[in-house]
Amino acid sequence: MIYFDNGATTFPKPRAVVRAADSALTSFGANPGRGGHKMALRASSAVFECRKNAARLFGLDKPESIIFMPNCTAALNTVIKGVLKSGDHAVISSLEHNAVARPVEYMRSQGVSCSVADFVYGDDEATVDNFRRAFRSNTRLVVCTHASNVFGVRLPAEKIAALCRLYNILFCVDAAQTAGLVPVNMAADGIDFLCAAGHKGLYGPMGTGILAINSPVLPRELTQGGTGSASASLEQPSLLPDRYESGTPNLSGIAGLNEGIKFVVSRGEERLLQREIALAQKMYDGLSQINGVCLYTERPAQKTHVPVVSFNIGEHDSEEVAALLDERFNIAVRAGLHCAPMAHGFFGTREQGTVRAVISAFNTVGEVDCFVKSVNKITKLLNKKVAIHT
Repeated sequence: MIYFDNGATTFPKPRAVVRAADSALTSFGANPGRGGHKMALRASSAVFECRKNAARLFGLDKPESIIFMPNCTAALNTVIKGVLKSGDHAVISSLEHNAVARPVEYMRSQGVSCSVADFVYGDDEATVDNFRRAFRSNTRLVVCTHASNVFGVRLPAEKIAALCRLYNILFCVDAAQTAGLVPVNMAADGIDFLCAAGHKGLYGPMGTGILAINSPVLPRELTQGGTGSASASLEQPSLLPDRYESGTPNLSGIAGLNEGIKFVVSRGEERLLQREIALAQKMYDGLSQINGVCLYTERPAQKTHVPVVSFNIGEHDSEEVAALLDERFNIAVRAGLHCAPMAHGFFGTREQGTVRAVISAFNTVGEVDCFVKSVNKITKLLNKKVAIHT
């Protein structure tokens, strides 16, 4: 199969990731932090190594600032529900995934108000100004995606962070589509919270996510329970990372994630992005030559996009196009709304959805060529059907 569904999860994973996850299950699968024997200590060491490498990747000097979560959504929920309280105001962008939009909507029922700052395509200053105009005296938190999971356009996170610092507002970045591709230095950029998926651009197993904290203001924890520390007390530990890591961690996932992070570091985020954007450009250029294919953004560029290409064939259902790619050409993409109706509403594709192809480190020029040829054949097939019926 040719796999272009990397926005949902990257596949394949680096071999080192598979070996590490397997080793955690077969060689040192004890419960980290819950025992003093050799296997438990080895498990704890593996978790700490991943914590240390993730902190370094995001520009933090304290490994304990890295909190392991089941996914990016859990991390976002922790920040949104843990920071906001009744009477507070939040601001989000017009391109948010439901991982942000739904928890914010839930918080409305808890007495929190929210405003949406419109993204302005191709104009970072206007986008930042829209965030500024959305601020109120009770604005407590800004949450925005670093890059749209549907259209690949990037928001100016560093500039929004500077704006939030100026107004003393907490800032959270949804880095689900950028972690491992777009370099981030939380300390230098003044980002308070960063939420990342471990299984996408970081190439870890599914079931892994990261909440990185760079703020003296800590969200309320959403779960209390055993942490392997301060066990005599009924109070949840206040220290990081224990405050947010109740229950047994995903050892095999974290061990695999560590190798995924090492893979990204060894390749270099900027080099990975450069190569993947070049493939996305080739795909975009090929699709743009097919009569009837509609593309929704400008040609992907390294400074303004991640390697995501969304398109439609005329008025044809995006799910039908994706199904034909799968059934006839063994090509995996995603179609529909991609859990991001806000972004589709912004780009005018909420009714039709889009077909989305996302590049990873393991895709090739040959796969992109095959993809473009396949879309061309499907376009001719669908146009022929329309001609017959009319």
